[in-house]
Amino acid sequence: MSIGMPDDGPGAAIRFERVGHTYPGAHAPTLAGVDLAIPEGELCVVVGPTGSGKSTLLGAINGLVPHFTGGTLRGRVTVEGRDTAVHRPHDLAEVVGVVGQDPLAGFVTDVVEDELAYAMEQLAVPPAAMRKRVEETLDLLGIAELRRRALVDLSGGQQQRVAIGAALTPQPRVLVLDEPTSALDPNAAEEVLAAITRLVHDLGVTVVVAEHRLERVVQYADRVVALDGRGSVLSGPPGEVLAGSPLAPPVMALAEVAGWSPPPLSVRDARRLAAPLRNRLTPPAVHAHGESGSGGPVLLSARGITVRHGHAGEVLAVRDVDMDLLAGRVVALMGRNGSGKSSLLWALQGSGTRHSGTVQLQGADPASMPRSKARHAVALVPQSPTDLLYLTTVDGECERADLECGARPGTTRAWLDRLVDGIDGTSNPRDLSEGQRLALALSVQLVGRAPVVLLDEPTRGLDHSAKERLGGELRTLAAQGRSVVVATHDVEFVACWADEVTVMAEGEVVAHGPTAEVITASAAFAPQVARIMHPEPWLTVQQVTDALAMSQPKSLRDPEP
Repeated sequence: MSIGMPDDGPGAAIRFERVGHTYPGAHAPTLAGVDLAIPEGELCVVVGPTGSGKSTLLGAINGLVPHFTGGTLRGRVTVEGRDTAVHRPHDLAEVVGVVGQDPLAGFVTDVVEDELAYAMEQLAVPPAAMRKRVEETLDLLGIAELRRRALVDLSGGQQQRVAIGAALTPQPRVLVLDEPTSALDPNAAEEVLAAITRLVHDLGVTVVVAEHRLERVVQYADRVVALDGRGSVLSGPPGEVLAGSPLAPPVMALAEVAGWSPPPLSVRDARRLAAPLRNRLTPPAVHAHGESGSGGPVLLSARGITVRHGHAGEVLAVRDVDMDLLAGRVVALMGRNGSGKSSLLWALQGSGTRHSGTVQLQGADPASMPRSKARHAVALVPQSPTDLLYLTTVDGECERADLECGARPGTTRAWLDRLVDGIDGTSNPRDLSEGQRLALALSVQLVGRAPVVLLDEPTRGLDHSAKERLGGELRTLAAQGRSVVVATHDVEFVACWADEVTVMAEGEVVAHGPTAEVITASAAFAPQVARIMHPEPWLTVQQVTDALAMSQPKSLRDPEP
């Protein structure tokens, strides 16, 4: 189904004709009767709830679905005139570049420069051309300083940029990216999206992007393809497809509250409309959860934490960091990619490298605790959720977590259902979407009732509704007296749910304070509403909505029955 924009024509680079796909053993199709055409040289954004089939749709473009994933594919998919039923993924490699959700899982070499050259070697690109393309890609994505680094030593965001670069070097006509900015800090995400936009506008490359963080990408999109979770799609201009949708970015949600029509897609366009709204509202007295309070007692105290990586410790990841984690607080740990956030979390948890410094929790260092006890003291969910998942079914993982934590049977499964609905318990965790795997890993860790909870990029792969549920669960943990630290680049999530923000740069803490104070001090970390409503200190659409309700005459706010 399409609205507002024709989906047919000879210029279509990608065409789906009555396409359906059902995975082996699945009770229902993931895609059903999809008719879709994406013209050459368009930037198309694919949206939908977690587990709705976005990755399946993307995988069908280069033949991974069904040649690699298995299952039954009905209908016809053609890319640049090539039928994916006839042309397998390796036949389409020079036409379609693909970047998956987990970049590390897709790497085939050990060093950045080698990874950028690998695909060109398989396509027999002449050495001189290979060298030129590698240099151009290093500069395009701002990763020249990483060229000789080992891939496993890079941060998640750095790995993401390398994966994008490896897909670009063969110079494909179609580029498919599954959440390309999910692990990137705001500035790095802007650089990547600027590079992608140049490919579209200057070279006519057709780009298909699946993304949950629409506030980053929707203003660049020519069209949006929305999956409804039942197998069908809706395609059309972003403003029409996303209008009134729970998936809409904050700028569009604010437009609906303010009555702006048509809704703006960018902060720039919204600011042109926002002056009357800013003048109408009284600035909020409290900007985020709990900022008026000081929190509870210190649960974990860290002093002088220093972390080094590399064979000789040549990479200084964390430099002499002090941190106190208080009961009842949700703290966001932010900073550009490679600033040391993940290294710090692992050092606090006890199983990561710590060159020097001390950590005290309940009178002991987590690093010296037996593993079974440490898990109940500090829970950590890493960037790669599969690191925590070993069994072959979702039900098996949930049952094992209940048993190991002494929880009542079904407790972990209840956590999972509160985060993401409808996951089949017989599914293999490795067959789930990135967001579903993350929700499962979160559930497995949170059921242990550890007083300190450390989460590394927990919103990656989660749709808006799932993030709202996660935020609510984190507030519940804080209300129970636990301390929660969330390392994230998701400024919208931080604006809604964090009490405090700690910002790291080059391994050091460079800022710490109440959420509103810290994130509005930097344009890079400010959420969309804050940038639209500046200089008034609003952070979220909900704050504006509540203030608008209070600004109404009492007779309108509280009508007589």
